[in-house]
Amino acid sequence: MEIPRFSSGDVLVMKKKHPCSSDRFRVQRTGCDVKICCTICHRELTMPREALEKAIKKVITENQDGND
Repeated sequence: MEIPRFSSGDVLVMKKKHPCSSDRFRVQRTGCDVKICCTICHRELTMPREALEKAIKKVITENQDGND
């Protein structure tokens, strides 16, 4: 399995939806723990990198428009 690469500002499409029905989160801070923010309700979450990497379906980088 390939490890997803992401950085601050990228949008992560997750396998499971947030309770607000969004499946997209923007990366705010990276490191051992990763801080992400829901794109609809703006709730901030901090997750361990290992758990987050397992939950990611797709990474949309800042320079992509997400229409693919």
